[in-house]
Order: sequence, then C-alpha cells, then structure tokens
Amino acid sequence: MKCALVTGGSRGIGRAVCLQMAELGYYVLINYKGNQAAAEDTLAAVRAKGSDGEIMQFNVGNAEEVQQVLGGWIEAQTEKYIEVLVNNAGIREDVLMYWMKNEQWRDVLGASLDGFFYVTKQVLNGMLLKRYGRIVNMVSLSGLKGTPGQVNYSAAKAGIIGATKALAQEVAKRGITVNAIAPGFIRTDMTAELNEKELAAQVPMNRFGTPEEVAATVAFLASKGAGYITGEVININGGLYS
Repeated sequence: MKCALVTGGSRGIGRAVCLQMAELGYYVLINYKGNQAAAEDTLAAVRAKGSDGEIMQFNVGNAEEVQQVLGGWIEAQTEKYIEVLVNNAGIREDVLMYWMKNEQWRDVLGASLDGFFYVTKQVLNGMLLKRYGRIVNMVSLSGLKGTPGQVNYSAAKAGIIGATKALAQEVAKRGITVNAIAPGFIRTDMTAELNEKELAAQVPMNRFGTPEEVAATVAFLASKGAGYITGEVININGGLYS
C-alpha cells in the first residue's frame, strides 16, 4: 500500500496536503506534535475523501522520537511503504536578531532543518530500495529573499533549499525526486495575526493564497508526470517575488 507522510499535517497547508494526497488514493500518515484533536479531524476528512490513514505523533526536531515512532512504524510494516514525503512541519518565532534568544534560534531551526534531516533519513532507505520516491520540502519566501524579524526562520528555510538541491543530485539515479515549494502569504493559522488587507496590497494578485493552491502544487510534484523535475524551488506567492 502506497503511503504519503505529511509532517505538520494536522492544520493549515499540511491539512490541505493530506486531503490532496487522499484524493490521489494514498494512505495518509498525518504527523502532529501536540494537537491531537486537529490531527483526528484531518484524519476524518481524509476518510471522507474515500481514502484512509493514521495519525502519528512525534516532534520532527527530536531524533529519538522520530526514530522511535516513525522508524518503528517503518520497521513494523510488511505491506505499507512511504512513496511520498512532504516535509511541512515548521514554526515561527519572529523577533529582531538583536533581541533573539538562543532557544528561539534553536527551536525554529530544529523544527524545520533538523526535522527535514531526521524524517527524510528514516524514509529515504525505503525509497532507494523501491527505486522510486517523491520528496517535497515546504520552504518559504523568507528562505529566498530573507525577511527582517525572521533571521531564524529565513536561515532554516534557506538551509532546506540548499539541502533540497544537494539531495536531489544524490538520489536522482534511483528515481527519487526532491523539490521544494516556497509559499508567500498563505491564509493559515500561521498568518492569522498578520494584517491581510495591508499585506495583500503588496502582492500583484492583490490577495493571500490558499492552502489548497499550495497542495495542488504538491500533488503535481508527487505525480509520475513530474519525474524529470528535481532540485527545484517553486514559488507560490502571487507574483510577490520570483
């Protein structure tokens, strides 16, 4: 049974990706860190699409948890295997660098950059053996152009962009593609505190994007039709930056 693992899959872009993967017929593994109710709600929505899945609780930035939960799941499977990995989990702790605390730096890099490494390493062996796989990393406009007040977040996402390009070259001969998606302003919980009206005026399309628009791009990159696209960063930002 082909599975799609979506980290940070309980809400926002992650939830939309889970539903998109369900529509494509994947068994969806919904990773979450703490909000079990949201994860269960997403699982119910996946089942409403006619697919199935399960929720999987672990902190992507904690190597031991990833090994125990995800590694344990992979080791126990005889019929299910992960064909698509979407590294979506991440957090923001915005503050000017002058006032940034050590833990604000570590927490943001841990959730994105460490999470990419720990989770991808667990999944990669199965893809190499199958000689097929799709890895999609959720980065950000901040990782491309840098955003003041987000030195930690920009550094984390820029790091994943570099890792995407390097890993893509390592595994291309095995039929595995590795790409990144860089959303701009997307209407989610993470952007709820922003002044949407004011910021949308800076976007050529004059609006925020939707999680579903991001998920549609994930679906394309996860398809067989995208088999010759790898090491790329696709911007979804309404023309704000390219």
